[in-house]
Amino acid sequence: MTWRDTLALAMQSLGAHLLRTALILLAMSIGVIAVVLLTTLGETGRRYITDEFQSLGTNLLIMLPGRNETTGGAPPMLGATPRDLTLGDMLALERSPYLDKVTPVLVGGAPVSTSDGLERETTILGTTAAMQRVRNLTLAQGTFLPVLDPYRAAPVAVIGETIRAELFPRRGAVGEWLQVGDRRFRILGVLADEGVSVGVNFNDVVLVPVASAQQLFNREGLFRVMAEMPAAVDPQRAIADARRIIMLRHEGEDDVTLITQDSLVSTFDRILGAVTYGIAGIGAISLLVAGILIMNVMLVSVAQRTAEVGLLKALGGSAGIIRRLFLTEALLLSGLGAALGLAIGVLLAMTLGYLWPRVPFTMPAWALVAAPTVALVTGLLFGVMPARRAARLDPVVALAKR
Repeated sequence: MTWRDTLALAMQSLGAHLLRTALILLAMSIGVIAVVLLTTLGETGRRYITDEFQSLGTNLLIMLPGRNETTGGAPPMLGATPRDLTLGDMLALERSPYLDKVTPVLVGGAPVSTSDGLERETTILGTTAAMQRVRNLTLAQGTFLPVLDPYRAAPVAVIGETIRAELFPRRGAVGEWLQVGDRRFRILGVLADEGVSVGVNFNDVVLVPVASAQQLFNREGLFRVMAEMPAAVDPQRAIADARRIIMLRHEGEDDVTLITQDSLVSTFDRILGAVTYGIAGIGAISLLVAGILIMNVMLVSVAQRTAEVGLLKALGGSAGIIRRLFLTEALLLSGLGAALGLAIGVLLAMTLGYLWPRVPFTMPAWALVAAPTVALVTGLLFGVMPARRAARLDPVVALAKR
């Protein structure tokens, strides 16, 4: 019996039980669809988060108050708090040869309103003119915060696009006064549509000079300090110098946490990459279920086609031919199901990308290869037992349908 004859018989057998064949194809295709969609979502999440961190700026260094301890030891004394970062710390960091632009960040919430009576609650971010370069912020209108002495408060502000649209819907915002808490600020500019970046929605924020934010919230300690390192600088050298400067100012205590943009990106890339592989494994479980279904159906098929197997063996068909026939049926079921599932999965992923164009939906190439491959291997492995059972049938007993 040639391979063409074997394929024709296998197709004929599948066509004789269309409902059963359709259900198996559905089960296998659902497994492949699950793998494709889950890995697409995992890879998309990984790309989205790493892109968000990369959009923070080039060679970014972030300093937070408090030491991130990982070595264990006794807990701190009750009531102990990390030493605040101050504007003096920020100005000292500006003198480092390994840092280019340094900017403070002070965050709080306050109501904002206009003379028209429109009001809402929003995030107030105190910073300096260097923030524009450090965070790669772009303006849709007007200008950014001016270069000022960090200790000098000034009644000027830059607002996000959402604030402009809600509080100044029918007139220009630049040059208008904005009431922030108990203080008034002249709007100098409006940020371009920045969206949400690492938990900060720059569309829904008001930027004011850091000294003004300190007076507004009656707080001197900074939320963090952000700095841009020159491209040619070794990040580890910049970290060491920044830590040395802060220790000199903090009585020799190493009480800050320093992280770089690259370390954030690589950490999240590893974590989300592992998550992607994990959810791909979860999706692959459905392929195993489909393989078990193929095995059970093929075992039933062996019992139903006992006379056919007996006739083939009586006509000289070897055990190898019988095994090949049933394995071909299993491969056809898994292959067709995998192809159907792959086509539907890719179509659904492309549809998601069309519906949410701002989200970078990405189908990993390895998943597009692995999903149908696992489906074929699963179908082959679970088809071995029914094929071996059919090959061991005695032709006389089989023809007698015993």
